[in-house]
Amino acid sequence: MAQTPAGHRRVESLGAGKAIAVLTSGGDAQGMNAAVRAVVRVGIYTGARVYFVYEVKPRLRGGGGGGREGRDGWMKRWMERWMDTEWGSLQGGTVIGSARCQDFRTREGRLKAARNLVKRGITNLCVIGGDGSLTGADTFRAEWSSLLADLVKGGGITVEEAKKSSHLNIVGMVGSIDNDFCGTDMTIGTDSALHRIMEIVDAITTTAQSHQRTFVLEVMGRHCGYLALITALASGADWVFIPESPPEDGWEDHLCRRLTETREGGSRLNIIIVAEGAIDRQGKAITSDDIKNLVVKRLGYDTRVTILGHVQRGGTPSAFDRILGSRMGVEAVMALLEGTPETPACVVSLSGNHAVRLPLMECVQVTKDVTTAMNEGRFDEALKLRGRSFQNNWNVYKLLAHIRPPSTKSGYTVAVLNVGAPAAGMNAAVRSTVRIGLIQGHRMLAVHDGFEGLAFGMVEEISWNRVGNWTGLGGSKLGTKRTLPKKYFEEISTNISKFGIHGLIIIGGFEALTGSLELMEGRTKYEELCIPLCIIPATVSNNVPGSDFSIGADTALNTITTTCDRIKQSAAGTKRRVFIIETMGGFCGYLATMAGLASGADAAYIYEENFSIRDLQVNVEHLTEKMKTTVKRGLVLRNERCNENYTTDFIYNLYSEEGKGIFDCRKNVLGHMQQGGSPTPFDRNFGTKMGAKAVTWITGKIKECSRHGRIFANTPDSACLLGMKKRSLVFQPITDLKEETDFEHRIPRQQWWLRLRPILKVLAKYHTELDTSEKASLEHITRKIPAPES
Repeated sequence: MAQTPAGHRRVESLGAGKAIAVLTSGGDAQGMNAAVRAVVRVGIYTGARVYFVYEVKPRLRGGGGGGREGRDGWMKRWMERWMDTEWGSLQGGTVIGSARCQDFRTREGRLKAARNLVKRGITNLCVIGGDGSLTGADTFRAEWSSLLADLVKGGGITVEEAKKSSHLNIVGMVGSIDNDFCGTDMTIGTDSALHRIMEIVDAITTTAQSHQRTFVLEVMGRHCGYLALITALASGADWVFIPESPPEDGWEDHLCRRLTETREGGSRLNIIIVAEGAIDRQGKAITSDDIKNLVVKRLGYDTRVTILGHVQRGGTPSAFDRILGSRMGVEAVMALLEGTPETPACVVSLSGNHAVRLPLMECVQVTKDVTTAMNEGRFDEALKLRGRSFQNNWNVYKLLAHIRPPSTKSGYTVAVLNVGAPAAGMNAAVRSTVRIGLIQGHRMLAVHDGFEGLAFGMVEEISWNRVGNWTGLGGSKLGTKRTLPKKYFEEISTNISKFGIHGLIIIGGFEALTGSLELMEGRTKYEELCIPLCIIPATVSNNVPGSDFSIGADTALNTITTTCDRIKQSAAGTKRRVFIIETMGGFCGYLATMAGLASGADAAYIYEENFSIRDLQVNVEHLTEKMKTTVKRGLVLRNERCNENYTTDFIYNLYSEEGKGIFDCRKNVLGHMQQGGSPTPFDRNFGTKMGAKAVTWITGKIKECSRHGRIFANTPDSACLLGMKKRSLVFQPITDLKEETDFEHRIPRQQWWLRLRPILKVLAKYHTELDTSEKASLEHITRKIPAPES
């Protein structure tokens, strides 16, 4: 059932006769190399000449010129040497160097930069950096005409050269681990920094529990508290300090009371997260040592301070940052080559899972407005300017960390269960569901072993402290099974009545959807099944209709990507070798496709895109030609159910036979390791927010369906799936999802990530068409800052 994207526009010749220069500026961020690699390869694909701008001496700020002495000068053309960007996806930092330069702030420095570009015929500049770098680039573009005039007047360039380079197109990509640039949900490097932070937090947690210690962790974020906030959500921290929302006066008493409650509840540790730019309401800095001294003096707790520092910038990029960098790099090239003298300088951004283009200076201005608002004590406005995603994260954190269950009860009972296969992040979703439910006054029940456990009465009341440390735990603490409920309707109905359950929150994969549809069918015969239910998608396969992402898929994707890195590394220094890797996913090719994009694979075979023996032969020949160059490694991914005849063994044998004398092959079936491990920061945070939103919805639905003390819900909208669709979390009646579902193959009929497959092929140097059917149009950030969700 191949899905061919419609609306292609041929772009292979879009860059003919044009030149693009790409540079990284400011602080480095993991994922920059993936972005550079994508710009280079897609630029070459369109027929453009592509140049690297290396770090320069004197150093530049904001993406300009200067001169690096040496054989190749400060720029290096990368036209015929495609394979020299092979490092791009897996290496951290930036291999072309990054710098901050005072020279470029002067007109003389910008004149040098303009001359260097004009002499090479470069009129398209891709700048990867923070707001300072992008502001400098915009200034450079605004002055371009006058710079050329001065250069012609001074004899630096000819009149003919000035005419050929009459205007300069600039497109920015934001590389910053702080996620401090307004207009984008995530900047390149942020996710990787969160990975480094959570690795340390998890390690510290074990030692803190051993000694009953309090740890104060300081993370980066001089002007933005995003890293601190997400770390607090993902680790279940007791407290977080961020510059956008300083604590109220008297916070010292509140903090000590909070830590005491946690200890008295049975916890052996306390975690406090501090952004390096944390301040109080008067603008005075709140330092890690201040907090440590307060805890020691007031409570006498054994307290340690850990300042993470530049380790947050280090290491290999996460799968998300590699894919983000690659997607943004493709979009940046398209924006440059489609640009006109009237097109404003733009920044390529991410909103949900959708690429957008935003006016560069609008984003820079709003980013500066945040700092101004904080300096003037307008903290509510600063939070609003950070955007809806930041506000939602902050609101969920405040609910979970600062509000306790009320003494008055709602009289409602909500049960939570896990269905299907284990997925990292399920426990974070359960924790959030339980605690938000308790905050709303509900009696919360935990059901063990899915629908089967509900049938057999494996149900218990669950408390606030019971789920205290579940955020970072992989697998499913409640236990999960694939059993469907239809054959247990009688027993399930009895137990719903016995335990007084008024609503169900089902966290799981495709079985959660099919099982819930069965429960709805059973409503006609069993009145007890007429209660509201909400599904939270959680499966490594990411195959649940109604949601672009499922809890657990990001963790599995990172596991595959890391494994591919290690497998490729094992071939370093050896003869040429091709690896055939089999991934999970059932009939869904999400993991194979996205891991292929993240790890720089040469091919990824999936069920959704039919392939024949001829396609396999083309791939083998393509790899054979690559291996005749400087390339020594190849990577081919195969989704486990992509084709019943072209098995992993078949593909391995085919490549081995055809590659004789040129390369040899190895194969690896990753198996259930993809379901294991600690959840990534994304899955922890995603599960936490999904659980909170699901409880809020089901509370409203129970009230809506309550009549004279009884709950009766039999309308389609009383059974919904909570999913992420492009930019929003939305509830959809599960009956509406039937038409969107291929039940035989357990996949949605339309899947957004299929549009990314041409990118994978282009980056692997195949002749194919890029899907430009969803061209990112220019939007305005001032229209993208709505009021926070309730």
